[in-house]
Amino acid sequence: MNAVDFQALLPLLVLAAGAILLMVQIAWHRNPGLTAALAAIMLVLAALSCRFAAEVAPLQVTPLLLADRFALLFCTLFGFAGAITAVLSRDYVSHHGDEPEEFFLLLVLATMGACVLAYAVHVASLLLGMELLSISLYALIAYPNKSILPLEAAAKYLVLSGAASATALFGFALLYAATGSLGFTALGQGLAVTGTGQSVLLPAAVLVFAGLAFKLSIVPFHLWTPDVYDGAPAPVTGFLASVAKAAVFVVLLRLFLDADLFRYRILVEITGLLAIFSMLAGNLLALLQSNIKRMLAYSSIAHLGYLLIVFMVCINAANQALAVEAASFYLIAYTATTIAAFGLLTLISTEATVRENIQLQHVSGLFWRQPLLACLMLVALLSLAGIPLTAGFIAKFYLVTAAVSGHHWVLLFSLVAGSSIGIYYYLRVIYYMTRRPEEYRVEQHPIRHWRGRFLSGVLIAAILLLGVAPQSLMYYLRSILL
Repeated sequence: MNAVDFQALLPLLVLAAGAILLMVQIAWHRNPGLTAALAAIMLVLAALSCRFAAEVAPLQVTPLLLADRFALLFCTLFGFAGAITAVLSRDYVSHHGDEPEEFFLLLVLATMGACVLAYAVHVASLLLGMELLSISLYALIAYPNKSILPLEAAAKYLVLSGAASATALFGFALLYAATGSLGFTALGQGLAVTGTGQSVLLPAAVLVFAGLAFKLSIVPFHLWTPDVYDGAPAPVTGFLASVAKAAVFVVLLRLFLDADLFRYRILVEITGLLAIFSMLAGNLLALLQSNIKRMLAYSSIAHLGYLLIVFMVCINAANQALAVEAASFYLIAYTATTIAAFGLLTLISTEATVRENIQLQHVSGLFWRQPLLACLMLVALLSLAGIPLTAGFIAKFYLVTAAVSGHHWVLLFSLVAGSSIGIYYYLRVIYYMTRRPEEYRVEQHPIRHWRGRFLSGVLIAAILLLGVAPQSLMYYLRSILL
């Protein structure tokens, strides 16, 4: 490797250096505030370093990693999302963890795993990134707490995620046996020329897709989602629902594109069928929830169903650029909105010393008790519902445009039906927040929460900006995908 290769991998190198720095700092002097600050700084530096890495992009660095502008876009997103999560977690883990410093080390490593997935163009780098991300999340979900709920959530995620990884690995083994290669592009070429490729492709693809679909919590691989979301710390849940899922979706989309798996119509139609199930089941199950975290868990299943529409659109090569552009915009909008929503749940939590368990009745009258937080939560919920003037509306409009361009009317109907159902349970939370109690007072909050309030406000401003003036991001996405 030369200097140019190192420049192309700069975000990964910054995160690796940050992890080492945090380990040294924790061993030398324990200080939660210092550790959180260092973690946030290193994550921001990793995001900013993508600008310098883009100067040499696109560049293949070993057969495992490709530094192109698509990968660097999501490394930037993951870096900033990790930094915001670190800041939102600062007060939370101080109250819930006996030794909270390692929390931030795990967060940096999880973000590094997500960035490796964005770079991955080889099965080896895919598995390395996925396991680095997953193993860090196992510990983050069950971070030191006397409650049994987070331990149960982490145990479920550990066992089921391990089984899903093994399933995907066996599928890749079948593909390697048929093609003799593990690079994404070489896999596609091998399947096209080998005599056994056609017979091996379907069972292998089913195994691989099942393993990755678990990470995305797509129906019918979604049963772990509400329990894990409910048991995990709210900032970690936001990271899991946004960055972890976005990273896996990005690598899955790259695998399909590089290996040209869209030429196998039956395989893509399976993803379309799962998209319909996810959109409808996720929204219908969310209707039954009174726990807001569990409601958002089922909502996330529906959102991943919306995203799967782009796989069907990509069957037509002429529509692939639009589909990838729509998916990229949706992932950016969804990541910002989800982290904001779960960060606000942390701030809204009525109990500072136990895991938050926010039911609908806990936010009753929130507009009269905590007007600022209620207004921020209102924008986040409206964006998730896809209401105009928010990023969520533009993101869904992108998907509708992509579905119409491919004439996928059944998927479009499912998207509209699912979104219509979703509006009800999002507005139900807003209704509870606006209920005026007989007696109320504006609650005062300790000054230590100013960081979370400020960052939540920044995220909400970004959501509104993308909803009102999305042209700059649209032009950028179009330029890097041409």
